[in-house]
Amino acid sequence: METILQETQILTTTYEEVRRRFSGLDDLAHGWEHVQRVYHLALWLAEEERADRFVVGMAALMHDLGRATPHDPTHHMPRHHADLSVELAREMLVAHRVPGEKQQAILHAIAAHSFSRNIEPQTLEACIVRDADRLDALGAIGILRLAITGTMRRNEQTRTYHPDDPFAQQHPLDDKRYLIDHFYTKLLKLGDTIITPSGRALARQRTAFVHAYLEQLRRELNM
Repeated sequence: METILQETQILTTTYEEVRRRFSGLDDLAHGWEHVQRVYHLALWLAEEERADRFVVGMAALMHDLGRATPHDPTHHMPRHHADLSVELAREMLVAHRVPGEKQQAILHAIAAHSFSRNIEPQTLEACIVRDADRLDALGAIGILRLAITGTMRRNEQTRTYHPDDPFAQQHPLDDKRYLIDHFYTKLLKLGDTIITPSGRALARQRTAFVHAYLEQLRRELNM
């Protein structure tokens, strides 16, 4: 019971600390709103899958800490946010005197969440954190985040969709130029990468919504 109370207190303190760190981040797609959603979804999945709630919650809260840290100008190449998140999370875990075994489990879950890092999750808790992060890129929320990210990263060449082939049936996919292409390069593939049974059920619902959205968009463009 004492351990549970201590872990609950650490979670509460970490929640507030992470929220404070994200307060200055100007990125609605990867900011505190995203972290908060992933945290609550990860805890729900942990309950469904009977995983370690503390490990899941801590990793979910800190999985994107690296995004909330200003880029160090002395580094020529920006560090991957997952690597930086692991480093920052380790500092916080040490400060909270989290036992070594739990620290390693949390840090692994943070490292394994990244889509681009392609680190295979080795624990149920790491699977859950990765699932929760990827589920937040699907469904209505995923469409909203795609629009935000595409707008933030656009340049003078960026278009919403290919003028002659909006749904990428013929042209080579290029989601840096056509925002809609990102559905096909990443979003619609995410469901196949979800590991937990509870997560897969949610992924099917959210992927179906994305398909319905694209079909509605097709109808509107053909009017």
